[in-house]
Amino acid sequence: MATINYIRVSSITQNTDRQLVGVNCDKEFVDKCSGKDTNRPEFQAMIEYVREGDTINIHELSRLARNTQDLLNIVQSMNDKGVTIKFIKENLTFTGDSTPLQSLMLTMLGAISTFERDLILERQREGIAIAKAKGKYKGRPSSFTSEQLTEIKEGFACVKNKTELARKFGISRSYLYKLAS
Repeated sequence: MATINYIRVSSITQNTDRQLVGVNCDKEFVDKCSGKDTNRPEFQAMIEYVREGDTINIHELSRLARNTQDLLNIVQSMNDKGVTIKFIKENLTFTGDSTPLQSLMLTMLGAISTFERDLILERQREGIAIAKAKGKYKGRPSSFTSEQLTEIKEGFACVKNKTELARKFGISRSYLYKLAS
């Protein structure tokens, strides 16, 4: 019976230090990628690693899954395998012997977490739209010099094979078309 800590942040630039501080474990799996689905390398490695009787510690619900359906499916599949899941921040433990109230709490908290994420993204989109309307949001600055941009535009007008031109500059065709317009 092993104790496993699963830690996830959304990008490699984010810090994992605030998660599972002081929570002892036998093995730790750390993903630095989006939780939009379950195709995360360390998550998949953990799924393969865990055995009946093991316990997985997770800092909070949103670190395991980004939507309610994935959350419920993951917890259910782990419990079916005989694995206990503990969410430290919410102080919830799921062993497979869950009461109807525990199932309700997991579903509700998962839904609230999903709702909160959707609200954040909506506010972000609204803020960007307002900033664009005011001319203050230009997006990320181009990594190309003005000479390179001129070369791209001239090449775009002359070259038939747009894919080759995009490869030359290490960009996608769609970004090539955007730069050339």
